[in-house]
Amino acid sequence: MIERLQISYLRNLTPINLAPAACNVIIGANGSGKTSLLEGMFLLSRGKSFRHNQPKRYIQHHKDAATVHAKLSDGRTLAIQKQADATTILRLNQTTVYNQSILTEQLPTLLIDPSTMDMLEQGSASRRQLLDWLVFHMKQGFHPQWIAYQRLLKQRNSLLKQRRHLTHVQLAELRAWDKGLASHAALIHHYREAIFEAWQPYFSESIAQLLPAYAEQLSLSYNAGYDTSVALDIQLNERLDQDLQLGYTRIGNHRADIHVHWRSIRPIHKANEHLNSPLAAAADSTFKLPILKEQAANILSRGEKKLLITALRLSQLPLLLNTGNDLEASVNDAKLSATPVVLLDDITAELDDRAIEILLSTLAQLPCQVFMTSLTDSILPLVYEYWEKPQVFHMKQGSILPAQ
Repeated sequence: MIERLQISYLRNLTPINLAPAACNVIIGANGSGKTSLLEGMFLLSRGKSFRHNQPKRYIQHHKDAATVHAKLSDGRTLAIQKQADATTILRLNQTTVYNQSILTEQLPTLLIDPSTMDMLEQGSASRRQLLDWLVFHMKQGFHPQWIAYQRLLKQRNSLLKQRRHLTHVQLAELRAWDKGLASHAALIHHYREAIFEAWQPYFSESIAQLLPAYAEQLSLSYNAGYDTSVALDIQLNERLDQDLQLGYTRIGNHRADIHVHWRSIRPIHKANEHLNSPLAAAADSTFKLPILKEQAANILSRGEKKLLITALRLSQLPLLLNTGNDLEASVNDAKLSATPVVLLDDITAELDDRAIEILLSTLAQLPCQVFMTSLTDSILPLVYEYWEKPQVFHMKQGSILPAQ
């Protein structure tokens, strides 16, 4: 858990020095800096902002860098400094480290905010990252394989962009890269598939709570990004001419996706039946068309999509923390080194009262640290119902002060 949080030169924030509790509520008007505070913690954990990719967009004007520092309850310290030229300095326990994943392991951070509410309609990247966040924290061997795969993929795509025709030497080099990609791809798929299967029952539980009317109709599926029954290098070789024309690699782990499906069954209405008759109606109900299956995003309303995406994210925490369902030890072979931090940005604007109550009651039962923002203090009665000693702060013009 974060015991002390310090943020300097990030957006409109004045220097922040905060001693948070298990549950923290930040209240303030739009533009007061509430989201920037959450952005700082996300930056420390993930090495990037959830609002802009370029550091110069979130570093204060006329400042060279933004810095976030956290002391955890077990005494460990984490720090990140993002400079305007995108140079990054990372420190763990005052020692410089060179891989963001080291800090990510120390501070698992889950974000639920308005910007994620379009995940179903966006490209596959955000949905793939949803699964990979779980796999990263639960499978120790995943990240090295993913890094190696990304390096080879970058080399392959660079060559594809440069050339429409390959020399014998370049072709031999490409074949070697494809062999490596196939090897890493098989392991990455193995890790993803195992965690996806473990995630399914948790997702079903969350859907039963948040969208009970659709509990039997919503389901998850995982697409590996290629035909896993055939080695990836064989498939890459078959598609090489098309990849050369397009200048990039079209199949592989980098094209994996998570889909949410809607399943429905429609009754057949027989023209010769007297539908007003009880017997006819009963007979008619026994005849059904095959299950219709399509993307849930095409069926649900915007409000229902918000609940669905909340269920997707919320269901990850009990799986990560191994609570609720029985989880085989072989599935989760990585032990969390810190309490997960949940960032809830302006949830009262995105979710109805019932959904907020389910969300907060679920989080209160899990060993996680919560930071939530709100325009008003209307959420406080519910917070006090589930947390004994929440910390409440007011935000104004980038400054944060304890509530009176």
